Amino acid sequence: MDINFQKSALLEIDVQNDFCPGGSLAVADGDKVAAPLNEIARRFAAAGAPVIATQDWHPAGHCSFASTGRTPDENEVLWPDHCVQGTAGAAFHPDLDTRPVTLIVRKGFRQSMDSYSAFFENDRKTATGLAAYLSGLGVDTVYLGGLATDYCVFFSAMDAVKLKFTVYLLGAAVRGVNYPEGSVEKALKAMESSGVTVL
Repeated sequence: MDINFQKSALLEIDVQNDFCPGGSLAVADGDKVAAPLNEIARRFAAAGAPVIATQDWHPAGHCSFASTGRTPDENEVLWPDHCVQGTAGAAFHPDLDTRPVTLIVRKGFRQSMDSYSAFFENDRKTATGLAAYLSGLGVDTVYLGGLATDYCVFFSAMDAVKLKFTVYLLGAAVRGVNYPEGSVEKALKAMESSGVTVL
């Protein structure tokens, strides 16, 4: 893989304990994304290129939790309690080497708003600041991996395309929830049709 490190950044999406086997919202083989991410992150770090890790960082009783008993809006999914701020479940998985990470973007910390994308909250308007950070570094290309293919990785990739970044998805470094059934395949097709290159 030939990477122009001067113009590229690596995004490691939500490689957290709660999304890995044994976690409250476990993705099958979610921990397997760590090794390929570590390998490419070392290449980015050696070249002085940015490595950004995102982290779900929900307050207790967050609006995305089914335990709140609230009725979800149309097209909204409620989840088991996960990645509560400061808990072991919210920590990065121990297999992920965070030493190359230059920035951590915490998302979903607003009580009444969920956040899948690394770039915007789910209202599709409230920015996380990541786009401005990358643009300030002269980055025009992002490589993505992490969890989960059909939710946070998908929305991050699609937003990156909308923001005019060139986007590459690291196929060996993603795993999906596949809820509802077929959502991973649907997400991959949508990303590719929007201009994301799956490696």
